[in-house]
Amino acid sequence: MSTITLHRPAFEELTFRQEFLRDPATMSYNHAYGGIVPFPRERWADWYGRWVEDGTGRHFYRYLRDDALGVFVGEAAYHFDEDACFCDIIVPAAYRGRGYGSQGLALLCEAARANGVARLWDDIAIDDPAVRLFLRSGFREVERTKAYILVAKDL
Repeated sequence: MSTITLHRPAFEELTFRQEFLRDPATMSYNHAYGGIVPFPRERWADWYGRWVEDGTGRHFYRYLRDDALGVFVGEAAYHFDEDACFCDIIVPAAYRGRGYGSQGLALLCEAARANGVARLWDDIAIDDPAVRLFLRSGFREVERTKAYILVAKDL
């Protein structure tokens, strides 16, 4: 298994995000909310300022980079919604099954802890296989509805 690192993307590197958000296989977990997500270049500046250059600590965003291969293999992020901190890991379909999600989630938890976050949450679609990743990574199920599973991990 390759080792990955968290990489703060440069503005022009947002093409990677644009590509995987429009890939139906990668975004299949998002079917209940429309599947693929448009991320046109004209939205990049506002998004980048809020997520990557955020000086408030309310947003954290990094790419997952396989340094041995020299490629981006996913994204890891968290943001505060009211007082809860929600996390996000997306590994493009072409890179799934290689341990990138587990490594990325561990790196994200370490970064969140280092930044003073006490607990991470995620609401995962009920039929999303990623729930297994979160449970294997120390998250616990907090709530289950017909639509999602809410998980949390104390850091």
